[in-house]
Amino acid sequence: MPPSPKTQNKRDFPGRRWLSIALRSLHLVGVVLVGAALLNGGERHAAGLLMLLTGLGLYGIELWCNPKHLGELAGVFIPVKLLLVVAMLLAPDYAALLFWGLLIASSAVSHAPGNFRHVRIFN
Repeated sequence: MPPSPKTQNKRDFPGRRWLSIALRSLHLVGVVLVGAALLNGGERHAAGLLMLLTGLGLYGIELWCNPKHLGELAGVFIPVKLLLVVAMLLAPDYAALLFWGLLIASSAVSHAPGNFRHVRIFN
């Protein structure tokens, strides 16, 4: 059976799925911890670093598996999100605004129809 168009021209490696699941789970832990720290006035630096590092790992895996992702809306949106996480760490006075904006924008983009997320904005 030929590969489906979705998996055609993509690279893979053994354990990629489980590594991605582990990174995504840790990423969500970081998101929850940052949100809790913002609501309760707690320390959020370590949780923000967890979000940043796991986000970089997930993005790196995605780009290695599918380099064309970088030219799509969803692929361009990820480095913007990562830069805003850095901004949260460097500008704590704006962390709450950035966090909630990122949460809403990330949810909207990740759950938007595929023809929106995967529109090519760069060749």
